[in-house]
Amino acid sequence: MSKQKIKRLLIGTNNKGKLREIKNLLPKNIKIYSTSAFNLKSPVENGKTFKENSLLKSKYFSKKTGFICLADDSGLEIDFLGMKPGIYSARWGGKHGDFNKAIRRVYRELDKKDKNWKTKKIKARFVCALSISYLNKKIACVIGKVEGRISDKPKGKNGFGYDPIFIPLKKRKTFGEIKPSQKYKIDHRQQAFKKIRRFL
Repeated sequence: MSKQKIKRLLIGTNNKGKLREIKNLLPKNIKIYSTSAFNLKSPVENGKTFKENSLLKSKYFSKKTGFICLADDSGLEIDFLGMKPGIYSARWGGKHGDFNKAIRRVYRELDKKDKNWKTKKIKARFVCALSISYLNKKIACVIGKVEGRISDKPKGKNGFGYDPIFIPLKKRKTFGEIKPSQKYKIDHRQQAFKKIRRFL
């Protein structure tokens, strides 16, 4: 499969923010389709890891459409919270994936653990698993990570999800404050893309 260049690719997500970021990373010669064009709902994500959930999505959407599918499963791991929210990152936002709600929950959990957490450096990372599948066959599955820490309050309106509370290593600003073009160069999705690019 890797010898044949992929000309058409389905992006297996119903998250508009993810769709936009993935489109920006893909080679321009690939014709991209989104799940909304097929009116597809997302499958139940019952995997135990980011990789399992990513593969579950890429295989599901590929079988539904007959297209080669690239899917992402990503989330935030906070060391102080025992690597939570992890694969449940989106689910912390409730049924409608409200990330303001998810961010409030992160702060609530940190407060529960230690009232003085804001005076400490709370290590965290964004993890992204990217997979490409054709029908039931896995073509590739890789992991990308970006290390950082949790901001003591949400900052910035850029990006999506937990971006306003994540400060990448060696930076002072959150992903919510950084320009998208700068974020794309260093984030977890870009790290995963570097590894999966040869399959495209």
